[in-house]
Amino acid sequence: MPSNIEIKARLTDPEFVKRTSLELSESKTADILEQEDTFFNCQQGRLKLRVFKNQSDRVAKLISYERPDTTGPKHSLFSITPIHEPEALKVTLTQALGVIGVVKKTRTLVHVGQTRVHIDDVYGLGQFMELEVMMRPGQNHEEGAKIAEDLKKKLGIKETDLIDCAYMDLILEQTQNGGTL
Repeated sequence: MPSNIEIKARLTDPEFVKRTSLELSESKTADILEQEDTFFNCQQGRLKLRVFKNQSDRVAKLISYERPDTTGPKHSLFSITPIHEPEALKVTLTQALGVIGVVKKTRTLVHVGQTRVHIDDVYGLGQFMELEVMMRPGQNHEEGAKIAEDLKKKLGIKETDLIDCAYMDLILEQTQNGGTL
């Protein structure tokens, strides 16, 4: 099963992170993605259907993943299936499993070596950053964590900026505390 090492943090200066990521990137380009993730109830890990809004060239994805809710570098196992009829699948999964909630975001994606840098503007929550070090065959957790930590420092991310959960969890927490999106 594919895996990555992830770090997630709140951003105070998304432009600095974007500019620095682009400087570190070999391609010097960024993709802008409008994403809507519908999270479903499941017995193990998390399950989401990702749909790309206003981007007909991108195929929707059903993503299952397991990752501990801790700050700092964390190991994530995932499985991704391309979906060509996302609305029909969404109806089926909603009937079978029930929906936890929906996360809408604009993602700026920059590739830095084997790391995907996500600069996310999450509707109702604000600005965040995710680092996903895509693990290569034979690479161990410590190597991935070192890559993530080094890039985190270059991007000016402080320990106090780190978050330990998914955006969906933050949205649920905000809603339970009387906030609105």
